[in-house]
Amino acid sequence: MKSHLTKSCLTLALFACITLLSACSEPEPPKAKIAKMSSEQVIKDITYLASDDLKGRASFSVGIDQAGDYISQRFTDIGLSPLEGNKDFKQTFNVTSIMPTALTVTLNGQTIADANLGMASTMATLSWQSLENVNTHIIAEADDMRAALSKMNNDGGQHLVIIHSAHAKTFAGYRGYFQRGLTKLNLDHQGAIVMVLADDNEVTTVNVNASTSITEKTLTNIVAILPGKDKNPATAKEVVLYSSHYDHLGVTADGKEVFNGADDDASGTSAVINLAQHYAHQGKNARTLIFSAFTAEEIGGFGSKYFSQQLDPNNVVAMINIEMIGKPSKFDAGSVWMTGMERSNLGELLNVSLAAKNSEIYQDPYPEQGLFYRSDNATLARLGVPAHSFSSTQLDKDQHYHKTSDDISSLDLASMYQVIETLSVATQGLVDGSITPTRIDVNTVRSSGKIY
Repeated sequence: MKSHLTKSCLTLALFACITLLSACSEPEPPKAKIAKMSSEQVIKDITYLASDDLKGRASFSVGIDQAGDYISQRFTDIGLSPLEGNKDFKQTFNVTSIMPTALTVTLNGQTIADANLGMASTMATLSWQSLENVNTHIIAEADDMRAALSKMNNDGGQHLVIIHSAHAKTFAGYRGYFQRGLTKLNLDHQGAIVMVLADDNEVTTVNVNASTSITEKTLTNIVAILPGKDKNPATAKEVVLYSSHYDHLGVTADGKEVFNGADDDASGTSAVINLAQHYAHQGKNARTLIFSAFTAEEIGGFGSKYFSQQLDPNNVVAMINIEMIGKPSKFDAGSVWMTGMERSNLGELLNVSLAAKNSEIYQDPYPEQGLFYRSDNATLARLGVPAHSFSSTQLDKDQHYHKTSDDISSLDLASMYQVIETLSVATQGLVDGSITPTRIDVNTVRSSGKIY
């Protein structure tokens, strides 16, 4: 069939085609491709974070700032975003540092030696010339000292505690801990526990005078977000939190040795970074993913405490807190266990995802150690979040925990990478929105202490 287009129509049509071809001939610049997660990158990350150069990543140190800069750069390279309202990945906040400066006690007319005294206080001064307004406790030889102090800490208030010499070793541990000072997010509770190691069965007279030095210091979490992509805004708003702590113990008192903290918790932090890379590479997370390296876990979990106040915990579907995965577990190399499995059905759901891989996440094999409360998951669990820690280390046999020997040479990096891969498979249903665990009953979670 012949065309009946006029010359002007043909000209317009030809012009339109040329314009279209011209536009198509200038392709958009290719987007940067995010690399897949790899064992090489994991090893690179943990090698740096556990290096001597970072001097053990102690809170308030130059080394932890260097670690924070490294994690921030990795989040940038992966293509993550800061939390809304933040200009970068650093979530900076102030805490109050309280150091004991003086403590004298006269008990029943006898002056107590310094070595037999210990104090945890959030108050600037103490002056007790009588037992009025002071709770007095006698910890006898057969009593549970730890349980008694824990109750006082949870109750708050002012306490004088007379501790039988049979508890001398436990007393020394608490005394040393208190001497290093306390760190608090705020001083909204004014309380004190004064410990006296003595075999007195009653208190007739007392004179206690004490003082502390109170200063503000700055701490920083490193937090990044991968926004949810689900078409349903409600699903996209839901959060899955992957976390670890990136602080450790610093150096020995003489400065000659470094507490590298390779397993505790450069291993977990490396996992969080590389899981971020894994899901960014996928590019199809239905829910919002937050990746957080918390500060100050070793001195009281203040990073996670501050973080928990910056978001609505009801939006957090689950918290995958990764803690000490650098060594094979008692179950097998590459296997992982979780704390508090009985508190939600998260473990059950994750194991459904792992069934095809012929793998599973095990229940915490060390319930007597109270690990559910000893990491950053406890803060979010107290708010009802299905928040659990995932680990592999054999704590009953580990000779390196909180020792200078916790360095890169003590790790099994192949097992560690396998744990990370297992977690990436297990938590895929959380990421794509296909599974939602039950909430934790806040009434069953022990509250945090008010004094120390």
